[in-house]
Amino acid sequence: MDARRRCALALAAVLAVASVATGQGVNEDLDTPFVITPTNVVTAMLDLARVAPGDRLVDLGSGDGRIVVAAAQRGATAVGIEIDERLVTRSRETARRLRLEDRATFVTQDLFETDLSSANVVTLYLLPDVNRRLAPRLLATLNPGTRIVSHDYGLGAWPPDASIVVDAPDKPVNVEKKSRLFYWVVPARLGGRWTGRASDAPLSLEIVQQYQRVSGALRFAGRELAFTDRSVDGDRLALAFASPGGNVDVALRLRGSVLTGELREAGRAPLPITLSR
Repeated sequence: MDARRRCALALAAVLAVASVATGQGVNEDLDTPFVITPTNVVTAMLDLARVAPGDRLVDLGSGDGRIVVAAAQRGATAVGIEIDERLVTRSRETARRLRLEDRATFVTQDLFETDLSSANVVTLYLLPDVNRRLAPRLLATLNPGTRIVSHDYGLGAWPPDASIVVDAPDKPVNVEKKSRLFYWVVPARLGGRWTGRASDAPLSLEIVQQYQRVSGALRFAGRELAFTDRSVDGDRLALAFASPGGNVDVALRLRGSVLTGELREAGRAPLPITLSR
């Protein structure tokens, strides 16, 4: 039995004792009711987010703390945000029993007042209307490249980068006994007109952005190369053009307020790029 499986079983045993002791599986006294996330779904959420040692995870609406504790067992530093003090107390006790207090902490707080700037992974299991209200804040405050995983519900109009369905035979709600997980990578905000140079030649880049999808045009060396429905990957943008004048590949990364990278044309040395908006 590998270490991850042993940790999952230990967490499941502790949480089972806590659930029996409190008689809670679904708590409907709150705006977002507490519904237990089955252990295999917790594992699938952390796998989808690629949680690893050194990550900084925040779980919004952390319930009994199982996602936070499981992330800490993987070596991440994890914080649970929960408005119900009873659940926070239970979560802290679970972390104490598993000797994870140094990496698994819990805060009684409104999730809309939480500072998310230090997180590079965010997990949530909230109601659809809460997710819709939360989405603009996630986009505005999280750093580009931050990974988000939501259980069962999307983030309003923000399309996910991926989604999967997981069997959930122990799920206390839903007749189907399945969970859908949604995954996003927070995109850098690149919309606007960028100008600069590729080596000694002037270059401009027009970008129209809708969430992680971008369209626009690259103008360079007398050519205008249009692009549509490309994807921003965190703070990176890659563009490839098939052109009568030769294929062009552009790789860019946002560093502060500047886009840097290189432009490659078939048969020629790459040209360094620096662009400002």
